[in-house]
Amino acid sequence: MTPPSTLASTPAAMAPAAPGAVPAGGTSGRTSGRTTAQWQQADAAHFLHPFTDFQGLARKGARIITRADNIYLWDSEGQRILDAMSGLWCVNVGYGQQALVQAATRQMQELPFYNAFFQTATMPAIELAELLAEVAPPGFEHVFFSGSGSEGNDTIVRMVRRYWDVLGQPQRQVIISRHNAYHGSTMAGASLGGMAGMHAQGGLPIPGITHIQQPCWWTQGRPLGLEPEAFGLQAAQWLEQRILELGPENVAAFIGEPIQGAGGVIIPPASYWPEIQRICQRYGILLVSDEVICGFGRTGNWFGCETFGFQPDLMTFAKGVTSGYVPLGGVMVGERVARVLIEQGGEFAHGYTYSGHPVACAVGLANVRLIQQLGLVAHVHDDVGPYLAQRYAEVQHHPLVGQAQTCGLMGALVLVQDKARGTAFPEEYEVGMVCRKHCFANGLVMRAVGDRMIIAPPLVITRAQIDEMIELIHRCLDLTLEEVRRNGWGGG
Repeated sequence: MTPPSTLASTPAAMAPAAPGAVPAGGTSGRTSGRTTAQWQQADAAHFLHPFTDFQGLARKGARIITRADNIYLWDSEGQRILDAMSGLWCVNVGYGQQALVQAATRQMQELPFYNAFFQTATMPAIELAELLAEVAPPGFEHVFFSGSGSEGNDTIVRMVRRYWDVLGQPQRQVIISRHNAYHGSTMAGASLGGMAGMHAQGGLPIPGITHIQQPCWWTQGRPLGLEPEAFGLQAAQWLEQRILELGPENVAAFIGEPIQGAGGVIIPPASYWPEIQRICQRYGILLVSDEVICGFGRTGNWFGCETFGFQPDLMTFAKGVTSGYVPLGGVMVGERVARVLIEQGGEFAHGYTYSGHPVACAVGLANVRLIQQLGLVAHVHDDVGPYLAQRYAEVQHHPLVGQAQTCGLMGALVLVQDKARGTAFPEEYEVGMVCRKHCFANGLVMRAVGDRMIIAPPLVITRAQIDEMIELIHRCLDLTLEEVRRNGWGGG
């Protein structure tokens, strides 16, 4: 097995960049002589970014990323940045993996595209479905491919409701999710998610979707004096209460991320998910695990549901299946659902042009095999996951940090105004964004969700690189504390 620390780097990724200009090869080559300011002007003129205040970004100017290698990025000013967010939770095998590049190249030369309609299939889609069934928990033998996690969760809505319709219970329409959950930004995905800011735009959620409170001990259990395990059981009871309010005969499914990622890395108590499963089984409703972030080794197992000890009926996946090198998502379909759809369901009137895209599936194959060859799941479970937890326990002592929590290679720091009392900063201070500003300025990608600072570094990270990351985190927390105190906001 090749240690993650010895992954090959491309020569271009290691060459120094000239400040202010994109290096040769950093783009298609047609306009590689532009300065950073020129790229920013073109960006503001033409490119509408996701989840962005367009005017605000145009005034500030986008950071232009030009290249990447292993766990590092470089921008057009030549700054090296430690990517502690794996791009967007997805670059599990790190940047610059030539096996994935070669897989895409070979497949594009041989068969760049064909669809899965008209009773046809391509070899990469079949092979990847086989391999996913191999690494998934027992009982998952079938895969429905999509182009993203958002599309995968749209598929969940269609598939869950079709399942109950085939069984002669079409009234089972309601899907229960959680506040502050994230399940994508399509109409169905954003509706399943519990983000108030998203629901405020576009008439969301769509009918038949409802939400319960999230299992966040820090904000909900701690103030009541509940121990985490007792709180986990109480939080699970919110699901049973909602089922009884709606009538069990009307409820189709419950969906949740094993760890709420975009909501701020909300790691539930160990008691939570087994109790959720017991409740779903009691009332016969389907249990859906959204593994878009937690899948493919992120939590120290192949899938997050294995880490938290529950067995879902359906699993959404994306991101880590190709390490983000090309778009791919889908749904792992458990046998309870698959048997009904296959043996009784007839035509399932749902799908996408890019379902089972041969290039995406070829890259997915190369990526999952690379995770296996490098032993990355064990690397997270046995080595760097426990080491990150150890180093985060040290960060817990910082005057700004109320709670430091990790699971595998996901972590969250809660920034507090008064450490002794765990008092939150007033929302208008936007202390998380202050901290994020210092992170970006000091070569670290660390995401702010309110006053929760979160990370999810590539799975190839080494202990030495975790030390480097922790040193950067300490530096940025110190700079944030200085600014907080300078503004008279307290701190410590």
